[in-house]
Amino acid sequence: MAAVIAGLPHADALRQGVTTTLDAFLEHKARAAVSLGMSPEVAQSLGGFLAAGGKRLRPLICATGWQAGGGRAIPEAVIRTAASLEMFHAFCLIHDDIMDDSDSRRGAPTLHRRLTRLQGSSQRPAAAERTGASCAILIGDVALAWSDELLHTAGLTPRQLGTVLPLVHEMRSEVMYGQYLDVTTAGRPTTDVEQARRIIRYKTAKYTVERPLQIGACLAGASLAVREALSAYALPVGEAFQLRDDLLGVFGAPEVTGKPSLDDLRGGKHTVLVALALQRADAGQRRVLDALLGTDGLGEAGADRIREVLIATGARAEVENMIAALRAQALRVLDSAPLAPCATAGLRQLTDVATARAR
Repeated sequence: MAAVIAGLPHADALRQGVTTTLDAFLEHKARAAVSLGMSPEVAQSLGGFLAAGGKRLRPLICATGWQAGGGRAIPEAVIRTAASLEMFHAFCLIHDDIMDDSDSRRGAPTLHRRLTRLQGSSQRPAAAERTGASCAILIGDVALAWSDELLHTAGLTPRQLGTVLPLVHEMRSEVMYGQYLDVTTAGRPTTDVEQARRIIRYKTAKYTVERPLQIGACLAGASLAVREALSAYALPVGEAFQLRDDLLGVFGAPEVTGKPSLDDLRGGKHTVLVALALQRADAGQRRVLDALLGTDGLGEAGADRIREVLIATGARAEVENMIAALRAQALRVLDSAPLAPCATAGLRQLTDVATARAR
């Protein structure tokens, strides 16, 4: 993913600018905590999480929206706004890992696991796990609050802030509704493909692609035609991005993806992949899915049996077809969208990366 939107002018500088902004903000927060007689550990733990990986995808997409809306050189206020999106993303990931009981992210222990280990021998295992999860929840909450602070201190004009705030509010609500749907359907997947796609739309497509694009475009004063074109592009490419992620979460190599390949199967996630398999399974295949999906102790042998069903029913191939169709839909929008050439080039690259078989 390091090449995401490499064609965007100043992409490397933007990534560095966002990282520098986040580092300086968290250093200030750590010093402020010490001055109040409190531990700087909250800011430091969040800083460690943000530094552990990530490609600054949402900030880059926000900057692409800025250029799509007619903006040129990317000012400090846009960089800080983009940084607020990365801080919000950290909040989402930290809480998502707790809800999914995930052990690793980006090839390293998740924040709640790392905080659990920090308890050492001072607590019994169950108490250490509760403490680690509780501290991670609080750090995630802080990331949400600080994303708002970054936005409000970005130096936006009153017009810019007034235009962007409704989009930010909608984005926050949408991703939480999507996460709520994800949590409430986990462990009892069904044949309802549309419900699975609704989860994708709200949990991923809108907050990963559509809202960052719209936010950047609105900062530049984009026309209604540009904003509508960006939405028409963003939703299919965002959905394709999550469909690919679902495939990688089951069939991908953890050493490449940085995530376990058992979490979604153990959690019985209601994905399009699983819904299609349930629709198409014969009696024997259905018994395998019913017996193994959502099993806490699922191991590689059981996961391989599920994978065999996902392939044999044609579910995996159908998801690949859906990704290809969504990719084509997004590119058709770009062919006729009234966007600056540099933004169109960046979005074409994003489309390629979002739908790639490996990231």
